[in-house]
Amino acid sequence: MRIGLIGAGPWARQAAAPALTAHPDIEFAGIWARRPDAAAQTAPEVPYVDDVDALIDSVDAVAFAVPPEVQFDLARRAAAAGRHVLLDKPIAGSAADAATLVAAIDEAGVSSMVTLTRRFAPETRAFLDAVRDTEVATVTATWLSGALLGGEYAGSTWRQEGGALMDVGPHVLDLAMEVLGPVESVAWARRDNASDTWSLALQHGSTAGIWTSLVTLSMRTPVRPSVLRVGASGPGGLVQLSDRTTPPDRCYAVLLDEFLESVRTGTRHECSAHRGLALQRVIEQCRTLVASGR
Repeated sequence: MRIGLIGAGPWARQAAAPALTAHPDIEFAGIWARRPDAAAQTAPEVPYVDDVDALIDSVDAVAFAVPPEVQFDLARRAAAAGRHVLLDKPIAGSAADAATLVAAIDEAGVSSMVTLTRRFAPETRAFLDAVRDTEVATVTATWLSGALLGGEYAGSTWRQEGGALMDVGPHVLDLAMEVLGPVESVAWARRDNASDTWSLALQHGSTAGIWTSLVTLSMRTPVRPSVLRVGASGPGGLVQLSDRTTPPDRCYAVLLDEFLESVRTGTRHECSAHRGLALQRVIEQCRTLVASGR
């Protein structure tokens, strides 16, 4: 499959470009970015295409590593051109735009996947396998990072504005939903602006009833390395995930395997754009509650 990459920021350099370059069943056919010099640094052996629509027209699928608002517009154009899409998270800047993007993808009949990279790590899959064999009723999840205090991601405007909820939130919310089922409502949401600490209580629906997850997120906590802890507990005991050692490019490589299989079979992956829309709706509920002070 011929895949083009849009974007040349830290995520493109750390995960998307290395995985696309190394995959045996993919031709990394071109890259576009706002800055040609950044594109050259990200994928030095890949052709730079100076027109984004020309890149879209020349490939079978497009991978994105750009801010959510930019991705929304370009991914709609890619889907309308009949291209499969590998979306960064969150998939848009708002739930309304996310719904519009998903509708465009469905109308075009193309495949999609959201780069919820932790889902494709072996340690995460071992955790989810263990949860499926255990009767659980509650999830407590924490992701603490200092990424917005300094380093490659600190200069990202959309991350600074959206904070941990927009950036690492989709990863954590996805795991909570995978364990307990869809989020039926956000019971409460709080944000401490100084530390970018989000505290959330979510009500989940499942075949067995209504369960609760408690989530804490921050990207302005001075910890190194970042802390990820997810615990699922209930009558069956406690299952924990505290390991995120698999590098992002290796996670992305597994994601690419499953993306190619989704395209080949025409089946919707569980991490498709529809999952991205569900996550975006939860994020928007949390942001609305915080803005209202309730």
